[in-house]
Parts: sequence; C-alpha cells; structure tokens
Amino acid sequence: MRYSLLAGGKRVRPVLCLAACEMVGGDQSLALPMACATEMVHTMSLIHDDLPCMDDDDLRRGLPTSHKKYGEDTAILAGDALLSLSFEHVAARTPSTVSPDRVVRAIAELGSAVGSAGLVAGQIVDIASEGDVDVTLEVSAHINKYINK
Repeated sequence: MRYSLLAGGKRVRPVLCLAACEMVGGDQSLALPMACATEMVHTMSLIHDDLPCMDDDDLRRGLPTSHKKYGEDTAILAGDALLSLSFEHVAARTPSTVSPDRVVRAIAELGSAVGSAGLVAGQIVDIASEGDVDVTLEVSAHINKYINK
C-alpha cells in the first residue's frame, strides 16, 4: 500500500477537497481525513486499473506498477486494503467536534462515488469501449469523469 500511496503524484483530489472546504468557510483540519481518504481511493483505483485484466500497465509515476513489483494477488489486496482504509480513516480520524451524522453522510458520499454508479461504472465503460474508435462524446465524458489517469 505504501509503495503506491507514497509514490508521488499531484495530490489533486485531496487539494480539491480542502479547497472546497475552505470555499464554503469550513475548517480544513476537519476535512483532512476525507482529503486523505480521497487519495487512498484514487490510489486504489490506479492499482486496480493497472492490473493485466484491466489496462495492463507496467509503469505508474515512473515506477513499476504494483502488480509488476509485488504480483497481481498482492496488488489486488493492496487496492482492497486502501479502499477499506479510506472508510476507516474517515470514521476514526475525523475530529469528534464533527457530528456523527455528518461523518456518516461523508462516508456515504465516498461510497457512492466509488460504487456502481461512480468509479466502478466508469471502469466498466472504459473496459467496454476499449478499442472502440466510435466512442461517443457522452461515453468519453463518462470515462474521463471517473477514470482520470
């Protein structure tokens, strides 16, 4: 997990999370657990996207992909563990000054963004349209919304 999570990258998603918090007048320190969780989810999506059954990439951020370095089985488990850790992190690390209802809503939003109508749907569309030169603008927009490489 550390190999992929700490491999670099722009950290756009956590920065956007904190910027959105600031934009609505929130305390960024209270949003930090969710910002970290978004990076964990993103890293999980990259680990899984790089697998041979998906895009079969050999390099990510200039380094061997997780499955090339540790094997497919370990890469899958690392991605799964990061996804689980993202939810655990929000639940356990959000300061107690944030109401439990708000934490539950945040976890629900995170789950929705990752689930069958979110990231998973985008990956399915990506796989289904692989090699299809006639991908519609709508499908392309859907892919780019959820599968940002």
